[in-house]
Amino acid sequence: MPRSTLTTPYTLLAAALFALSISACQPTTSDAYMSSTEDWSCQVQDSPFRYSACHINADVLGDKTDSPYALQLFWQQTDGSEPLLTFDNLVDALPAQQNLAFAMNAGMYNESYAPIGYTVIEGKEIRALNTKEGGGNFHLLPNGVLWWDKAGKVQISESNALNAQLKTGQAQPWYATQSGPMLVIDGEIHPQFNPDSTSLKFRNGAGVCSDGSIQLVNSNEPVSFYQFASLFRDDLKCPNALFLDGGIASALYAPSIDKHDKKEMGVIIGVVDTDN
Repeated sequence: MPRSTLTTPYTLLAAALFALSISACQPTTSDAYMSSTEDWSCQVQDSPFRYSACHINADVLGDKTDSPYALQLFWQQTDGSEPLLTFDNLVDALPAQQNLAFAMNAGMYNESYAPIGYTVIEGKEIRALNTKEGGGNFHLLPNGVLWWDKAGKVQISESNALNAQLKTGQAQPWYATQSGPMLVIDGEIHPQFNPDSTSLKFRNGAGVCSDGSIQLVNSNEPVSFYQFASLFRDDLKCPNALFLDGGIASALYAPSIDKHDKKEMGVIIGVVDTDN
């Protein structure tokens, strides 16, 4: 038999090892796993860094009798006496016919878990708009507000711009949460972010994106503000995005991808499915 046709255990092993080496060098899919419907999805991605993201299409939100989904903010127990604090408490507080599809910490809070920025829940102003200067991430200006009206149009507005709209009645938030800094402003990364920053933290934020979706993102590894903002602008195509919080406060509830952070927080943003 010619030498070139011999097949030995050694050549089989070498071929197997070569195949493994080739496959190891191939780009891996960025989806670790995904759950989706026609209207929303949650997924874990590995690039440009490891993160979890949930998005919902804007056209299924709002005051639509035929829509089973609602984007809402939650803060206190139904009797209004105590903050909800956890995703578990929120799930327990929902009516029996409602299901929490996914949720996230919606902004910064004080020692009593009360929001420190502008907050509106079902048309009721909980905290006034904060346009003051100060220290910390919240006051890394420009900061902004994630808000939507009763018709379900979701927007992220720079705080001073929204303040002007509130004064003229152009903006009538049904829900609103203020935080800072802005991550992306009309397609531009926040001017104070440093591409070479070594300040790396777990971070969560929200984006209103060009495909008509709202993205809620939680980094699964420490990243800089510039890295986090670049994700929204370059990968998720969100011309406007807002940092919500970070560090130990960064929290995500997405049972479809096995994410269920057991943390205490202030206001929570979540998508409720009533089609059960």
